[in-house]
Amino acid sequence: MSASHQRLEMLGISKRFGSVQANYLVNLSVTAGEVVGLLGENGAGKSTLMNILYGLHRPDAGAIFLDGVQIDVSSPAVARVYGIGMVHQHFMLVQNHTVAENIALALSDAPAWNPVPFARAKIEEFGGRYGLKIDPAARISDLSAGEQQRVELLKALMGGAKWLVLDEPTSVLTPREADELFILLKRMTGEGHGIIFISHKLDEVLAITDRVVVLRHGRPAGECRTKDADQASLARLMIGRQIDKPSITNLTVPGDPVLEVSGLSSAGSRGPLTVNGASLTVRGGEIVGIAGISGNGQRELLETIAGSRPASAGTIRLCGTDITCYDVRARTAAGLAFVPEDRLHTGTVPSFSLVENAILRDAHRELFSRHGFLDNAKARERSERLISEYEVAAPDSDTPLRTLSGGNIQKFLLGRELDAAPKLLLAAHPTYGVDIAAAAVIHRVILERKSAGAAILLVSEDLDELLALSDRIGVMFRGELRVMFPREKVTRERIGLLMGGAPATSEELRC
Repeated sequence: MSASHQRLEMLGISKRFGSVQANYLVNLSVTAGEVVGLLGENGAGKSTLMNILYGLHRPDAGAIFLDGVQIDVSSPAVARVYGIGMVHQHFMLVQNHTVAENIALALSDAPAWNPVPFARAKIEEFGGRYGLKIDPAARISDLSAGEQQRVELLKALMGGAKWLVLDEPTSVLTPREADELFILLKRMTGEGHGIIFISHKLDEVLAITDRVVVLRHGRPAGECRTKDADQASLARLMIGRQIDKPSITNLTVPGDPVLEVSGLSSAGSRGPLTVNGASLTVRGGEIVGIAGISGNGQRELLETIAGSRPASAGTIRLCGTDITCYDVRARTAAGLAFVPEDRLHTGTVPSFSLVENAILRDAHRELFSRHGFLDNAKARERSERLISEYEVAAPDSDTPLRTLSGGNIQKFLLGRELDAAPKLLLAAHPTYGVDIAAAAVIHRVILERKSAGAAILLVSEDLDELLALSDRIGVMFRGELRVMFPREKVTRERIGLLMGGAPATSEELRC
């Protein structure tokens, strides 16, 4: 790939999947040394457009040009030949292999016999050049999300990527890791790389990009220089109207304890404890947020409280009743609701319709059955109510869940869990990967449940979300719930340091 290439363009790109027009006459260009932001709601066509650029999909119409010459990007391998690389939101790494082994798998010029030493040398060379220091012998499963992202970036750069697509690159990073990524991007553009930056975080788009392209319903909605934009103007381009953030005021006085967790431990799938001696209390009318880098036990903490993962020690009490030995159905009946991290594989059946998913956990209840048979009318009534109340964009209740965007699936699932007015809501990453309109709806609903007296335990890697919604915030590190702060006594920067393993001060431990 010659460093002389100066402009990559997509012109008139259209793509249809069945009855869905994913892209229609979309233009996008990036020049050497430029960062272009690509914005749009869930389902706006961003991923489809980038998958076409990277050779994962073929366009129905339109073409891709490199310095004015049309190129045929028929596969990711061909994309890499033209210097096009992509770092996906979900990393494409072999978890039980080392960094060097993963890199060796991606290097076309590595020797077939014993390629790992060659990969190690490349890691040292490119790591030093771009400030991407990483231990070649480290196992991927032992790395933080930020370190795994460095491996993906090294793979792309070693493959000769001049044009790099980054899909939600900061979604699992600590503030410090995000800052380090932005420093790297500045270095890369200084060397002539062109970058397409996909993100729902408008503040990041404004901070790192030179130009912004916005899609809406698969079509171009607007383009502007970043210096001429602000969050409000970009939001209007994305959704066609003004988004009003929910008013977050701490008017609710916390009531009696609803959730009481004492000395809770839980083993991971490979044996070692992933939750180690956690204790916390959540009161009615209170939101307690849990921060932590992915893989430090937050998911396992919620799963253990919800009953989908057994506790190896400790107790869980719900409104004074010990539910430690209850199964999932019994905990649900006692007033617990759970919105899991993996919304497509836990708590839903993607191939089922919205009607079927609406009653997935309640089909056994008398409310939805008549003489042992499912009451379809009542099931449909619930589904249609959820679609309306939670602003779910779906053609009808018979639509398969898998055809919805991530934000609409999340709104539907949250609505289903809250429909029975639970006493306790466990929410894992409720706005992960969703657009600002969907996030505003989700935040509004969570705050409404808080005002109604529900206790809410919220796990999120979005520190701005935790600081905006939570009354108290705890930090998990290596399975331990280390500290718990009142929201007004902690900063975003301090939480980020604690997430990375910085020791808590004696004053913080007394909070």
